[in-house]
Amino acid sequence: MEVDTPAASTSAPPPEPVQPAAEDDEEEDCSDLADLLDSISDATPADKIPILTSILNEPKNRYGSTAAALKERAVYALARAYCEDNRHDAVVTLLTGETCAPFFANITKAKTAKVVRAVLDSVCALAPEELDMQAQICQNIIAWCRAEKRSFLRQRVEAKMASVLFQQDKYGEALTLVDRLLVELKKLDDKQLLVEVHLVESKIHHGLRGMAKSKAALTASRTSANAIYVAPSLQSQIDMMSGVLHCEEGDYDTAHSYFLEAFEQLDQLDDREKAVPCLKYMMLCKILDGLNKALGLSAATGVAGIRSDHKNEADISGMITGKRGVKYAGRNVDAMSSIAAAASKRSLKEYEAVLTEYSHELQDDLLIKHHLSTLQEQLLESNLIRIIEPYSCVEIEHVASLIDMPLPVVEKKLSQMILDGKFHGILDQGKGQLIVYEEADQDQAMEKGLKVIENMDKVVTSLFGRSQALRSMMV
Repeated sequence: MEVDTPAASTSAPPPEPVQPAAEDDEEEDCSDLADLLDSISDATPADKIPILTSILNEPKNRYGSTAAALKERAVYALARAYCEDNRHDAVVTLLTGETCAPFFANITKAKTAKVVRAVLDSVCALAPEELDMQAQICQNIIAWCRAEKRSFLRQRVEAKMASVLFQQDKYGEALTLVDRLLVELKKLDDKQLLVEVHLVESKIHHGLRGMAKSKAALTASRTSANAIYVAPSLQSQIDMMSGVLHCEEGDYDTAHSYFLEAFEQLDQLDDREKAVPCLKYMMLCKILDGLNKALGLSAATGVAGIRSDHKNEADISGMITGKRGVKYAGRNVDAMSSIAAAASKRSLKEYEAVLTEYSHELQDDLLIKHHLSTLQEQLLESNLIRIIEPYSCVEIEHVASLIDMPLPVVEKKLSQMILDGKFHGILDQGKGQLIVYEEADQDQAMEKGLKVIENMDKVVTSLFGRSQALRSMMV
């Protein structure tokens, strides 16, 4: 034992002085990689790609701290170059292909997860419209994570995958993925990821028009968020979703306050892409709230139509002419301003012209599309009631000319309003006329007589049942 111990001690020291020297040599040898990385600053994306690929696949296989940092920058730059050069097929195989395989094999799992998530976020930001490419990248990374048994990274990417599927309107696939992911996350109690996944679940249920489930998922997200620190960008998304659900319920004042909170946070972050929808939602809430109050006022006074609410119009003009309105001016804000102007004039022709002119800005958003279609129906009904109110019999063609809309559309809407009980009347299609009946007062004696007959029927039915029971006992 005394002989073996010194032998072991004499054999152990030699690697210790050699390793720092190797590290020093490695650091000195990284200057060529740094020069290559600096040389691409003014190059075109097509010229950057081979240089960056050569850095990642350099023959010396250096993976020290300095070399790893340089190669990490090369991975980010290569992903950006592929996106700028529109080589989306190469982006799909970048992380899971042969280009990055040696680099990922020689760095820690934590560093790998950081690089993969950073590249995925960068690609999604650079090519937000390429949803198919984003979905394919997520699928490749998930398959790679399963093969490498990296559960935490897989869960992060699956959460991103669910968000991409939601943007593709594949609600069924997204909901299945979210349900399976939530089971795993609840076992691990990963609060941060639970907040994000529950928020995606709320958006999916809202897309499926399941408001109760959407509200429950948002409540679960808020509960998890109360236990941890939530980044302002994520908190703004939670506030925005709260505003959306309140807007669906018709509580436009509360919805506007939530949208305002989200807008202020995104404005501080200078995130224009997400702040503009918040500003549009705020304007939508002001328009809907003002028109609903006007409709309620006309119904209470018995006057058909919509009254102009100057205070509401001033609020909307203040939103678009203020400092923030000027900062975010563009077609999106112009679209909502045109909708407000058309609604205040009660001009359906102008309203439909705005929908046609700004179809991309108004029809691509689920919330705005739903509420603007409802608003259009309300405007049409109120205008029709205002036109036909003085008449007991009027030609449908005359109504269509007054409202400046096609005859088939007006005829169909009048028939719907009659069936819905909005007014009493019939359509004489042979003569092309609308016959309006006055609303007769209910006959109280008739109503009470019908209730007496109904109660007598119940008594007779009960007595008949008892007599049958007695007769069966006697037999």
